[in-house]
Amino acid sequence: MAPMAASEPLTRPLTIGFDLDMTLIDSRPGIRAAYRALSAETGVWIDADLAVTRLGPPLEQELAHWFPDDRILEMGDRYRELYPEYAISPTPAMPGAREAVAAVQALGGRAIVVTAKHEPNAKTHLAHLGIEPDEVIGWLWAEAKGEALREHDARVYVGDHVGDVRGARTAGALSVAVPTGPCDELELREAGADVVLPDLTAFPAWLAGYAGSAATA
Repeated sequence: MAPMAASEPLTRPLTIGFDLDMTLIDSRPGIRAAYRALSAETGVWIDADLAVTRLGPPLEQELAHWFPDDRILEMGDRYRELYPEYAISPTPAMPGAREAVAAVQALGGRAIVVTAKHEPNAKTHLAHLGIEPDEVIGWLWAEAKGEALREHDARVYVGDHVGDVRGARTAGALSVAVPTGPCDELELREAGADVVLPDLTAFPAWLAGYAGSAATA
């Protein structure tokens, strides 16, 4: 399915999806702390500084670098249990995150978060930071994000990873990318991003132009 063009009329309510890690929140300090806590508890070396350079894919993919296959599910469960204690407080919002979500809602639209993160922890992050999307959907990565985006009739998906670009394209949504995570602008464009913004501080102005051109088409 081809992405929706900005000139397509807004004949239905505007829904825009956002990724979480490194799009709305800078989760590196918190995730680093959670990995270090897991390492200390298990006695297994985890290079937390390296791990936070490749955020985006599901947790189990990272744990596979440090634990044997038969321990990955157990360690994933334990990491998620440790996460609220270690990862929420150190994690800030990305610049422009609150304003980006608010800009969608100010237009009468719905802002949803679609993330690979454990959904309860995603909701805790957002509540802690005072970011208030209309819905949060967790446990989805890359193309699987397209399922939720289609279900919620999202016209746009905003993310920082090539997996987010694939999710948007799977849903037939416009892919808006920000190179604030592990993928640079070139990687995002080569993956098929329709729009690349420097960060979310540029999103409200882009959204105003997108919505304006769609409304007048």
